[in-house]
Amino acid sequence: MADRSPVLRIITSAAREFLKPLGLAQRGRSRLWIDDQGWWLGVVEFTPPRTAGSGLYVGAMWLWHDVDRLAFRVDAVRTNPELFRTEDQFTPLALDFSRQAVANVTALREKFPALPDVARYLRSRPVRQGFLWDSFDAGIASALIGDPDMARDHFERVLREDAFAPWIVEAQEKTRELYAIAADHDAVTAWVTRVVDSCRSKLGLDPLVLAIN
Repeated sequence: MADRSPVLRIITSAAREFLKPLGLAQRGRSRLWIDDQGWWLGVVEFTPPRTAGSGLYVGAMWLWHDVDRLAFRVDAVRTNPELFRTEDQFTPLALDFSRQAVANVTALREKFPALPDVARYLRSRPVRQGFLWDSFDAGIASALIGDPDMARDHFERVLREDAFAPWIVEAQEKTRELYAIAADHDAVTAWVTRVVDSCRSKLGLDPLVLAIN
Protein backbone atom coordinates (compact mmCIF):
# COMPACT_ATOMS: atom_id res chain seq x y z
CA MET A 1 0.00 0.00 0.00
CA ALA A 2 1.33 3.42 -0.92
CA ASP A 3 2.40 5.68 1.91
CA ARG A 4 -0.20 8.47 1.84
CA SER A 5 1.43 10.41 4.66
CA PRO A 6 3.90 13.24 3.98
CA VAL A 7 6.73 11.18 5.49
CA LEU A 8 8.77 10.79 2.30
CA ARG A 9 8.47 14.48 1.48
CA ILE A 10 9.66 15.45 4.97
CA ILE A 11 12.52 12.96 4.95
CA THR A 12 13.62 14.02 1.48
CA SER A 13 13.60 17.69 2.46
CA ALA A 14 15.68 17.01 5.59
CA ALA A 15 18.12 14.78 3.69
CA ARG A 16 18.59 17.38 0.98
CA GLU A 17 19.41 19.96 3.63
CA PHE A 18 22.09 17.84 5.32
CA LEU A 19 23.22 15.06 2.97
CA LYS A 20 23.26 16.78 -0.40
CA PRO A 21 25.91 19.36 0.68
CA LEU A 22 28.05 16.41 1.76
CA GLY A 23 27.92 15.07 -1.80
CA LEU A 24 25.39 12.29 -1.32
CA ALA A 25 22.81 11.54 -4.01
CA GLN A 26 19.26 10.31 -3.61
CA ARG A 27 18.31 7.10 -5.44
CA GLY A 28 15.41 8.29 -7.53
CA ARG A 29 12.60 9.24 -5.18
CA SER A 30 13.43 6.55 -2.65
CA ARG A 31 14.53 6.67 0.99
CA LEU A 32 18.05 5.67 -0.08
CA TRP A 33 21.03 8.03 -0.40
CA ILE A 34 24.52 7.03 -1.50
CA ASP A 35 27.99 8.37 -0.82
CA ASP A 36 29.97 7.40 -3.92
CA GLN A 37 33.61 6.67 -3.12
CA GLY A 38 34.41 4.99 -6.43
CA TRP A 39 35.09 1.40 -5.42
CA TRP A 40 32.86 1.49 -2.34
CA LEU A 41 29.65 3.23 -1.36
CA GLY A 42 28.33 4.67 1.83
CA VAL A 43 24.63 3.82 1.98
CA VAL A 44 21.99 5.70 3.95
CA GLU A 45 18.48 4.30 4.25
CA PHE A 46 15.66 6.03 6.06
CA THR A 47 14.07 2.70 6.84
CA PRO A 48 10.28 2.52 6.79
CA PRO A 49 8.44 0.86 9.68
CA ARG A 50 5.26 -1.14 9.18
CA THR A 51 3.27 2.08 9.48
CA ALA A 52 4.13 5.66 8.55
CA GLY A 53 7.42 6.90 9.94
CA SER A 54 11.12 6.21 9.58
CA GLY A 55 14.24 4.76 11.13
CA LEU A 56 17.85 5.09 10.00
CA TYR A 57 20.38 2.56 8.71
CA VAL A 58 23.84 3.63 7.57
CA GLY A 59 26.57 1.34 6.26
CA ALA A 60 29.02 0.64 3.46
CA MET A 61 29.29 -1.79 0.57
CA TRP A 62 32.30 -2.90 -1.47
CA LEU A 63 31.68 -2.74 -5.20
CA TRP A 64 33.91 -5.75 -5.92
CA HIS A 65 30.68 -7.67 -5.26
CA ASP A 66 29.16 -7.62 -8.73
CA VAL A 67 25.53 -7.09 -7.69
CA ASP A 68 22.59 -5.07 -8.99
CA ARG A 69 21.27 -3.87 -5.63
CA LEU A 70 22.53 -1.88 -2.69
CA ALA A 71 23.76 -3.96 0.24
CA PHE A 72 25.26 -3.36 3.67
CA ARG A 73 28.65 -5.03 4.15
CA VAL A 74 29.67 -2.74 7.00
CA ASP A 75 27.07 -1.43 9.42
CA ALA A 76 27.70 1.97 10.93
CA VAL A 77 24.45 2.59 12.77
CA ARG A 78 20.89 1.41 13.14
CA THR A 79 18.34 3.70 14.70
CA ASN A 80 14.92 2.46 15.76
CA PRO A 81 12.03 3.88 13.76
CA GLU A 82 9.90 6.76 14.90
CA LEU A 83 6.25 6.84 13.95
CA PHE A 84 4.66 9.70 12.06
CA ARG A 85 1.79 11.37 13.87
CA THR A 86 1.79 14.94 12.62
CA GLU A 87 4.07 17.03 10.43
CA ASP A 88 5.06 19.22 13.37
CA GLN A 89 5.95 16.16 15.44
CA PHE A 90 7.83 14.29 12.70
CA THR A 91 9.81 17.09 11.03
CA PRO A 92 12.31 17.53 13.92
CA LEU A 93 12.79 13.74 13.98
CA ALA A 94 13.60 13.69 10.26
CA LEU A 95 16.11 16.50 10.74
CA ASP A 96 17.71 14.60 13.61
CA PHE A 97 17.94 11.42 11.50
CA SER A 98 19.66 13.43 8.77
CA ARG A 99 22.16 14.90 11.23
CA GLN A 100 22.90 11.39 12.50
CA ALA A 101 23.36 10.22 8.91
CA VAL A 102 25.90 12.99 8.28
CA ALA A 103 27.86 11.97 11.38
CA ASN A 104 27.91 8.32 10.38
CA VAL A 105 28.77 8.94 6.73
CA THR A 106 31.63 11.16 7.89
CA ALA A 107 32.78 8.41 10.26
CA LEU A 108 32.83 5.89 7.40
CA ARG A 109 34.86 8.25 5.23
CA GLU A 110 37.35 8.71 8.05
CA LYS A 111 37.46 4.97 8.73
CA PHE A 112 38.07 3.97 5.10
CA PRO A 113 40.12 6.73 3.43
CA ALA A 114 42.30 4.23 1.51
CA LEU A 115 42.78 0.54 0.85
CA PRO A 116 45.26 -0.12 3.69
CA ASP A 117 42.64 1.14 6.15
CA VAL A 118 40.00 -1.12 4.61
CA ALA A 119 42.38 -4.09 4.68
CA ARG A 120 43.25 -3.44 8.31
CA TYR A 121 39.56 -3.34 9.25
CA LEU A 122 38.60 -6.44 7.25
CA ARG A 123 41.50 -8.50 8.56
CA SER A 124 40.84 -7.50 12.17
CA ARG A 125 37.35 -8.99 12.23
CA PRO A 126 37.01 -12.36 13.99
CA VAL A 127 36.65 -15.36 11.70
CA ARG A 128 33.03 -16.51 11.64
CA GLN A 129 32.17 -19.93 10.26
CA GLY A 130 29.59 -19.60 7.52
CA PHE A 131 30.33 -15.93 6.80
CA LEU A 132 32.44 -16.53 3.72
CA TRP A 133 32.08 -12.98 2.41
CA ASP A 134 34.12 -11.77 5.40
CA SER A 135 37.08 -13.86 4.23
CA PHE A 136 36.42 -13.06 0.56
CA ASP A 137 36.56 -9.31 1.25
CA ALA A 138 39.64 -9.62 3.46
CA GLY A 139 41.36 -11.67 0.77
CA ILE A 140 40.69 -9.12 -1.95
CA ALA A 141 41.83 -6.21 0.21
CA SER A 142 45.00 -8.10 1.19
CA ALA A 143 45.83 -8.87 -2.44
CA LEU A 144 45.21 -5.25 -3.46
CA ILE A 145 47.70 -3.94 -0.87
CA GLY A 146 50.33 -6.45 -1.99
CA ASP A 147 50.05 -9.15 0.69
CA PRO A 148 49.44 -12.34 -1.32
CA ASP A 149 50.17 -14.74 1.55
CA MET A 150 47.50 -13.19 3.74
CA ALA A 151 45.16 -13.01 0.73
CA ARG A 152 45.54 -16.75 0.11
CA ASP A 153 44.93 -17.51 3.78
CA HIS A 154 41.58 -15.74 3.58
CA PHE A 155 40.72 -17.25 0.21
CA GLU A 156 41.41 -20.72 1.59
CA ARG A 157 38.79 -20.11 4.28
CA VAL A 158 36.25 -19.36 1.54
CA LEU A 159 37.18 -22.56 -0.30
CA ARG A 160 36.77 -24.65 2.85
CA GLU A 161 33.12 -23.63 3.19
CA ASP A 162 30.53 -26.30 2.34
CA ALA A 163 29.19 -25.46 -1.13
CA PHE A 164 25.56 -26.29 -0.35
CA ALA A 165 24.05 -23.52 -2.49
CA PRO A 166 24.64 -22.19 -6.02
CA TRP A 167 25.76 -18.77 -4.73
CA ILE A 168 28.50 -20.42 -2.67
CA VAL A 169 29.67 -22.38 -5.72
CA GLU A 170 29.84 -19.12 -7.66
CA ALA A 171 31.70 -17.36 -4.83
CA GLN A 172 34.23 -20.16 -4.67
CA GLU A 173 34.76 -20.04 -8.43
CA LYS A 174 35.65 -16.35 -8.14
CA THR A 175 37.85 -17.12 -5.15
CA ARG A 176 39.83 -19.76 -7.07
CA GLU A 177 40.39 -17.23 -9.83
CA LEU A 178 41.65 -14.68 -7.32
CA TYR A 179 43.76 -17.24 -5.46
CA ALA A 180 45.60 -18.05 -8.69
CA ILE A 181 46.53 -14.40 -9.33
CA ALA A 182 46.97 -13.24 -5.71
CA ALA A 183 50.72 -12.61 -6.16
CA ASP A 184 50.20 -10.55 -9.33
CA HIS A 185 49.15 -7.13 -8.05
CA ASP A 186 48.39 -5.75 -11.52
CA ALA A 187 46.22 -8.74 -12.36
CA VAL A 188 44.28 -8.44 -9.09
CA THR A 189 43.79 -4.71 -9.61
CA ALA A 190 42.56 -5.31 -13.16
CA TRP A 191 40.15 -8.03 -11.92
CA VAL A 192 38.73 -5.79 -9.20
CA THR A 193 38.49 -2.77 -11.52
CA ARG A 194 36.56 -4.82 -14.06
CA VAL A 195 34.13 -6.11 -11.42
CA VAL A 196 33.68 -2.69 -9.83
CA ASP A 197 32.86 -1.17 -13.22
CA SER A 198 30.33 -3.96 -13.84
CA CYS A 199 28.72 -3.42 -10.45
CA ARG A 200 28.57 0.35 -10.98
CA SER A 201 26.87 -0.20 -14.32
CA LYS A 202 24.29 -2.51 -12.75
CA LEU A 203 23.60 0.08 -10.06
CA GLY A 204 23.21 2.85 -12.64
CA LEU A 205 26.37 4.67 -11.55
CA ASP A 206 28.97 6.33 -13.78
CA PRO A 207 32.09 4.32 -14.70
CA LEU A 208 34.85 4.16 -12.10
CA VAL A 209 36.73 7.45 -11.84
CA LEU A 210 38.80 7.08 -8.67
CA ALA A 211 41.72 4.65 -8.79
CA ILE A 212 41.58 1.66 -6.51
CA ASN A 213 44.28 2.55 -4.02
